[in-house]
Amino acid sequence: MQIKDFKIDQSLKELTEHRTVVLPIACYETTINQNINGFIPLHWHDEIQFVLIIKGEAIFQINEEKAEVREGEGIFINSGCLHMAEEKNLSGCVYICLNVSPHFVLSQELYTTYVNPYIQATNLSYLHLNTKELWEKNILDAIIKINQLIQQKPPYYEIDITVQLTFIWQNLIVNGFKLEYEQTEMLKNHRMKQMLNWIHLHYAEKIMLDDIAKAGQLSRSECCRYFKRMLKKTPLNYVTDFRIQKSLVLLLQPDSNVTDVAYQVGFNSTSYFIDKFRKSINMTPLAYKKYKNG
Repeated sequence: MQIKDFKIDQSLKELTEHRTVVLPIACYETTINQNINGFIPLHWHDEIQFVLIIKGEAIFQINEEKAEVREGEGIFINSGCLHMAEEKNLSGCVYICLNVSPHFVLSQELYTTYVNPYIQATNLSYLHLNTKELWEKNILDAIIKINQLIQQKPPYYEIDITVQLTFIWQNLIVNGFKLEYEQTEMLKNHRMKQMLNWIHLHYAEKIMLDDIAKAGQLSRSECCRYFKRMLKKTPLNYVTDFRIQKSLVLLLQPDSNVTDVAYQVGFNSTSYFIDKFRKSINMTPLAYKKYKNG
């Protein structure tokens, strides 16, 4: 099951329940360009994420860093990290995505020692996994096994999944990472989420730069620096892009019209909305509506 339009709350936290019926785990294949946006938009979740590319290649952004991941390679994305993904070179990228609640990785007795220090560390936002080292290959192989177990559901498959997860985590931590806990990094991440949270609550209203900066308890110039560093765009450009993202879902409703949608997502001019939409999506809102509704 691919999630094509996953729900995120005001702070970009993904609201999709990452679990099978009995396990706090989800594993599914994702085709990046089938997402309603044509890419996987910026979001975060408490679950840790393991990705294995099975076709094409992708560019992942995790917090402020970017990683190009090719077919056969993977990536580990830590709990609470902002991330997004787009395919590279129109490669039709498909990946297996494994999301796991950190508390399910190891038993509660081992969690405090062997899981919590790793998900709190500020220098472990992600790991690029290729097959150069045995531990990386072990993790990628285990992702495939878990995906097969969830699809085939052989007897006692839930126990087999927990065995594979323990194996994944052991291979991840056995490499002696020197963990760091920088208060400034934690604060930066927190402030960024606060600002995004505020935008996602108020995107339909008039938004000024001062409002966004205030939400992150920053000056206007610091606020701009945060957005430039993390998202490579200005705060108000981000607002425009987010409004357009929101408009995509509304335009798919049969009785929607372009003017109403423009005002619903916070634009106070239909022509300005059409202009920005065309620049972002490469077609007008009306053309998009017709194209998507066939």
